[in-house]
Amino acid sequence: MAEELAAITGTQLVRLLRLDGWQERRGFTREGIYFSKRFPDGTHRSTAIAPKRRPLAAGTLSAILGPKQTALGRVGLRVSLTARMFTTGSRVV
Repeated sequence: MAEELAAITGTQLVRLLRLDGWQERRGFTREGIYFSKRFPDGTHRSTAIAPKRRPLAAGTLSAILGPKQTALGRVGLRVSLTARMFTTGSRVV
């Protein structure tokens, strides 16, 4: 059975992307905050995140974590959440 994604808000995801090294570009757009990141192998990815306080829909979160946008995947999300908990010494956001 597929593993369930954690319920995460847009605001929490924005914070996690910043911790992962994503750079904010063009400020706030109609779709949300635009982020981009250049990887060591030369590839470049970009995504827009709506900084909303309600949990993101599972399909939306899956698309953002997928290979066409952030390429973090479920494992990357879990690692980012764990790193965030250890760096702040508390719960995620």
